[in-house]
Amino acid sequence: MRDKEETKRKLLVAATQEFAEHGIAGARVDRIAKNAGCNKAMIYAYFCSKENLFNEVLKIQIEDAIKNVPITPDDLPGYAGRLFDRYREQPEILRLAAYHRLESGTMPEAEQEAHKEKTKAIEKANLDTRWSAEELLNLVIHMSTIGLTTPNADRQLVENAVAQLLRSK
Repeated sequence: MRDKEETKRKLLVAATQEFAEHGIAGARVDRIAKNAGCNKAMIYAYFCSKENLFNEVLKIQIEDAIKNVPITPDDLPGYAGRLFDRYREQPEILRLAAYHRLESGTMPEAEQEAHKEKTKAIEKANLDTRWSAEELLNLVIHMSTIGLTTPNADRQLVENAVAQLLRSK
């Protein structure tokens, strides 16, 4: 008897790596199935299509990041630092979101919802800054990704930059 949940888990783990490395268009269901130790019919049985599998992988990654790196509007430098650490440890989420944006032209739905909630949290914090809550959130998030493109960037740089951003009026 096969364990459906374990098979799905293996497929999701293999798909996360495949999509992060190759994007939606470049990913191959044959490689996902092989790396999961399954046959590719299981992908279609559980997810119906490669695109649905990608969407499920991305949704899981976003939900996991939201759960494990909750926003702290009263400590945005610390939040940016924790995001920086997360992206350094698990860059897949940024790659997956970038592939989604490149191929669909939109922000993933789960990310849109999280973005709205984070913006509301920053608005409630009533920070004295020249930036709107949405602008501030966008800047904080983008500063936290600097480690992927700047070799010598570290968490302290990100936290200091966000702290300086908050001081600018």
